[in-house]
Amino acid sequence: MTNLSIPENDHDLMQLVCEISERYFFAPFCHMCRYNNRLRTSGGRYLLKSHDLEFNLRYAKAYGMPELVATIKHELCHYHLHLSGRGYRHGDRDFMQLLQKVGGARYARPIQLRSRQTPRYEYVCTDCLQTYMRQRRIDTSQYVCGKCHGKLLLKKDHFVNEG
Repeated sequence: MTNLSIPENDHDLMQLVCEISERYFFAPFCHMCRYNNRLRTSGGRYLLKSHDLEFNLRYAKAYGMPELVATIKHELCHYHLHLSGRGYRHGDRDFMQLLQKVGGARYARPIQLRSRQTPRYEYVCTDCLQTYMRQRRIDTSQYVCGKCHGKLLLKKDHFVNEG
């Protein structure tokens, strides 16, 4: 690859994808690719209807250029196989053979995008004393204890400003 740093914008990403397509697949990439900040659990995806590719910038920054290149190869396998009318799905023999041939990533590595927040609200059952920790406030007139169906009571609001 000509540039060893992760492309920061869609134009640079497009250049990288076109370069990888020509180098490993010997075919041009003729559609669009972009970063999609809404991707949470994957490094990228191939859109069947538009034939566009989308990639997760946070994933690329977390794992670096080699992982981004492997993800691009994976999505280009979907792209080139689908356009040629061959098996482009993950379980298809054509897909697995091409993926192995070009050295693409089989699976996306797990990424911790945001840390777990501490629960804000603590509810307790008035009958069995079961406690429930929740991020959001719940309407205790609509919800009951899952263990004994008793009444829930807000025990502690962890973010009450005392002052």
